[in-house]
Amino acid sequence: MKDFLLLVLLLTEASRCSSSRCELGCDCRGDLKFTICSRALFTALPGRVPPTTELLDLSDNSISVIPERSFTKNRKLRILLLQNNNISAVEDGGFSQLEFLQKLDLSWNRISTLTEGFSIGLAFLRELQLAHNHLTSLDSRSFLHLDGLQRLNLTSNSIHTIQVRSFSSMSMLRQLHLEDNQLTSLRSGIFSMLRSLEVLNLAGNQISQTEEGVFKPLTSMTLLNLANNRMSTVHFKTFLSIHTYSTHILLERNPWNCECDLQRVFKKLRSIQRLFLDDYYNLTCKEPPVLEDYRLTDVDSGLCLAETVTVLIITVTVVITVLAAMLMGERKRKKKKKGKHWTQQGELSDESDY
Repeated sequence: MKDFLLLVLLLTEASRCSSSRCELGCDCRGDLKFTICSRALFTALPGRVPPTTELLDLSDNSISVIPERSFTKNRKLRILLLQNNNISAVEDGGFSQLEFLQKLDLSWNRISTLTEGFSIGLAFLRELQLAHNHLTSLDSRSFLHLDGLQRLNLTSNSIHTIQVRSFSSMSMLRQLHLEDNQLTSLRSGIFSMLRSLEVLNLAGNQISQTEEGVFKPLTSMTLLNLANNRMSTVHFKTFLSIHTYSTHILLERNPWNCECDLQRVFKKLRSIQRLFLDDYYNLTCKEPPVLEDYRLTDVDSGLCLAETVTVLIITVTVVITVLAAMLMGERKRKKKKKGKHWTQQGELSDESDY
């Protein structure tokens, strides 16, 4: 009986000590190394989190700022979930103590800028979620220290500008999600260091122009999503510069101008064995007006053939006309020369009579 009472006392004491290290509103599961503080109505980071915690869930609170050198007592964190808060500022070095952190979720917050100090200490981070924030532009300082990052999600921000070398430190990046932003064009150089990138999602932007060499550095890309943009035409060399073994390209829900030039470009693209236009049969026309809402595949290719034949006929006609004019000119020249010769002969005969 005494042994049983002693065991109960020990368990009670262990539970009390464990509880004393756990913030009110959190569930500290020491055996699993989880600390769950979701929906705890926090307006600031909790002060009492067990130092052995490897997963800290602070989602669905009202935290507004990540102060400098936060988490100094939680250096063993591997997963930090901060989604769906009111975070508008991450002070320089806010995550600098988290040298083992592998996943950071900051989606559904109010972050509008990323300073150089944002990524200090996150060299081993593998996944960064920044979807549904207020970012408007990216530059060379935004992700400067994220050398090991493999997945970056920037979906549903307001990004309209990406400067050259914005992703220059991310040689290990495999997935880049930029869908549902406000990009209007893609400049050569913005993806220059992403040699490991496999998935590039640009769907749901306002892209109407792409420079020819913009995708050339992406030597590992297997999926390129350009659906739901403002592309009316595409240059053959833009996709020809993709030299991966196999790349799947999505292009539907763009306002295509289904004139003959576009049909010729797609015909050539479909002949390239390493490129797969997965949604080609779903592409619809916006221009010319007479073809609006038609599928590109339903547009009569005979019209383009007729146009080609017409061009050939006109070209041949022009060539024949030019040749005929040259021939007639040559005949006139010879006739004029012959007439001049007979005139000279006549003058010589007249002189011999004297």
